[in-house]
Amino acid sequence: MNKLHDLSTELNTLSIFRSILKDDAIKNFQELAVSTYSLESKDLVLHIYGDFVSKLFNKTSSLSRYITELVLNDENFYIIGKGAGKAFDPVIEAALKNELDVLTRLASLTPEDARSIINYKGFLPVWTNEPVDLTSLYMERIAKLPVSGYGIYAKYYAFVLSSDGIMPVAHPDPQRLSELPGYERERSLIIQNTLALIEGTGANNVLLYGDAGTGKSSTVKAILNEYKNKGLRLIEIKKDQLLELPSLLEMLSINPLKFILFIDDLSFSGNDDSFSALKAVLEGSIASRSKNVAIYATSNRKHLVKENMAERSGDDLHVNDTLQETLSLSARFGLTVTFQAPDQENYLDIVRHLAKEYKLTLPEKELCTKAEAFAIRNGGRSPRTAKHFVQLQAVMQLEGEDRDDTEN
Repeated sequence: MNKLHDLSTELNTLSIFRSILKDDAIKNFQELAVSTYSLESKDLVLHIYGDFVSKLFNKTSSLSRYITELVLNDENFYIIGKGAGKAFDPVIEAALKNELDVLTRLASLTPEDARSIINYKGFLPVWTNEPVDLTSLYMERIAKLPVSGYGIYAKYYAFVLSSDGIMPVAHPDPQRLSELPGYERERSLIIQNTLALIEGTGANNVLLYGDAGTGKSSTVKAILNEYKNKGLRLIEIKKDQLLELPSLLEMLSINPLKFILFIDDLSFSGNDDSFSALKAVLEGSIASRSKNVAIYATSNRKHLVKENMAERSGDDLHVNDTLQETLSLSARFGLTVTFQAPDQENYLDIVRHLAKEYKLTLPEKELCTKAEAFAIRNGGRSPRTAKHFVQLQAVMQLEGEDRDDTEN
């Protein structure tokens, strides 16, 4: 009896988890199983064994954990269908049960199982195992799809749209709402809209308009971090990618998660194709967004389309109609939230909040005087200016403490 070969044979029958066979470690395992069954030379068997363990060790020392990750993160037709609410034929459900049983037995394979077949007396690197029930874990994952998702959406929560498709962001901005002082009323409107998206009760597309440095982009990122564990995901889109919106919306419509399509610093230089693509989606074309997607855009311009005097006096026979079409794009967002530059009182409130967070010991009067002077020198009052000021003071305070320690 060759346990390795028997398992490898069963793996060849996988249909739902077929893509797992393309994994490098699994390929090495099957090569090892074949080599031990076909009585290859001992050197070749040991070489393949080393390749298998090396691939495993690059991720983890536990075969159980490795197989579990493969199974739970596999993006196959079954989990995609379940996410879309599809019911499967009993023969597919039976195949799923059998495949999870096979993969559970693979996850339970011990180094002793391999050693007994290889029959080598020298040192062999070994892996670890833990008890695992892949059937229960997979059924739990299916039940939690609206919150945990599947595939890359289960492993990551922030993404960018690239020429290669939707790509995960391994280290997204960790900004939290608690770290953003001020603008509570403005943020509450966006939070309420985001909760409506998560709960599926109908969310608006949102335009965050206002002065530079007022925290528009930070607000969106902080909201993502706040609600990522409730099934919220974010995909950042560049202006020149707006033509891809219809196909992106169609693809996301069957996903059980909720998505923010984030367009940062949005503006147009004219009535170009990307303008028309966004306008069609906002107005509700035949390819309009589903209930699990909302567009959040930020802009420093109230009117998203830049215009010049030549356009007002051009040769368009219906110039007023054209101007109304381009200038009213912002009105097509269901919710517009304005972030205005703070007045002195609000600016200093933000400075005090951040100073407390950064544990500054500067007297309040001196803190406020220096903060005002810093704002004058750096383009005016804004949350960004306040943060830069406080961070600078924190560095100076730390350097002062270091000097005192040195002198003592």
